[in-house]
Amino acid sequence: MQKVAFHTLGCKLNFAETSAIGRLFTAQGFVTVELTQRPHILVINTCSVTEHADHKCRKLVKEALKISPQTFIVVIGCYAQLKPEEISQIPGVDAVLGTHEKFKILELITHFTKKRADELATVQVTSIKEALTFAPSYSIGDRTRTFLKVQDGCSYRCSFCTIPLARGVSRSSTIEAVVTQAHAIAAKQVKEIVLTGINLGDFGIIEDERKASFLQLIQALDEVEGIERFRISSIEPNLLSKEIIAFVAQAKRFVPHFHIPLQSGSDKILQLMRRRYVTSLYRDCIATIIEQIPSCCIGADVIVGFPGETEEDFLATYHLLHELPVAYLHVFPYSERAGTKAATMGEVVPQKERVRRARMLRTLSEKKLRDFYTTHIGHRATVLFEHAEADEPIEGFTENYIRVQLPYQHGLTNRLCKVVLEDINGEGLVVPRLIA
Repeated sequence: MQKVAFHTLGCKLNFAETSAIGRLFTAQGFVTVELTQRPHILVINTCSVTEHADHKCRKLVKEALKISPQTFIVVIGCYAQLKPEEISQIPGVDAVLGTHEKFKILELITHFTKKRADELATVQVTSIKEALTFAPSYSIGDRTRTFLKVQDGCSYRCSFCTIPLARGVSRSSTIEAVVTQAHAIAAKQVKEIVLTGINLGDFGIIEDERKASFLQLIQALDEVEGIERFRISSIEPNLLSKEIIAFVAQAKRFVPHFHIPLQSGSDKILQLMRRRYVTSLYRDCIATIIEQIPSCCIGADVIVGFPGETEEDFLATYHLLHELPVAYLHVFPYSERAGTKAATMGEVVPQKERVRRARMLRTLSEKKLRDFYTTHIGHRATVLFEHAEADEPIEGFTENYIRVQLPYQHGLTNRLCKVVLEDINGEGLVVPRLIA
């Protein structure tokens, strides 16, 4: 039996797709192993949101060859779609498959024979305009939670983003297909499903026509027996309607947690980014959530150092986030990406300044998260505990995304346990007490 290993870079959607591709290999008799077990094949599913993601791919190829020089290396995903020729010249890469081709990997590559050092990789990447179909995917087995892909691609044209170039236009599964998948996942004893997509709130576009809405999807999923929790991964503020918030507030299975990209607290910068909202809409969105779901955990994405961002613009972002009841931030220094409008803009912010601004916001994030945790000390919650080794602490998340940690206890993995949140430990995690 041939051994295959997988490595995923990037978002939750990539993890779902890697898992689905892994099941294609398993169905054909391949055995999934870790890279350290010297596999015959390594599939690297790439991200290309930042230059750092590209660098990670190149570094991983080098590390893989040190471990197993004869491993056949296939690179798929967003980086593969955007820069196939560049990847084909990385020493040790044998094949590059684009967005349209990655789910056909076993059809397109019939012999996993390592190329000679003087041979370039085989490249099979078609125009992103051909990526019109939706490929269902979900992760299973590698985490307690399952990431379920319900939407792909994006028809927005934010000036900094390569995703439309790498994944194509917005397209979705059907509500019926997603509900069927959720039932199948429930049969595997999974307790929590995280809904994922590139532009999740845009769910419902099938064959370039809107057939359903995200609200209709979550209403249908809330009736799925066997799944205890549904979590929404990330949703644009202009697509997070009051109706969606109101539904989550009274839902049986959807948890009080939203991740809502902000990107900038300056309306000037939002306009340059070609975002589809202004800061007043973002404020109203957060206020509506907290009014209806006071214990809700809210996360935000922020980009610092975008072309033209002055110190005044940055401070507007800082003060807005300091003021809003946001619990944590994902902070990204702006990264120039070829093919985007932003890459041609003037008024470049120096790298050193981008790093400084990112550091300031990450410090703010740490403070806000601790404050959020502190406000919940003494409260009761339900924790889904994740897998842990016997000599390691066991961790899990409450419904509103508070991360807890206990000394290892047998039998807690993949269990929903009632707890009282008692303290915050030295690692910044909440210490719970199990209750009956």
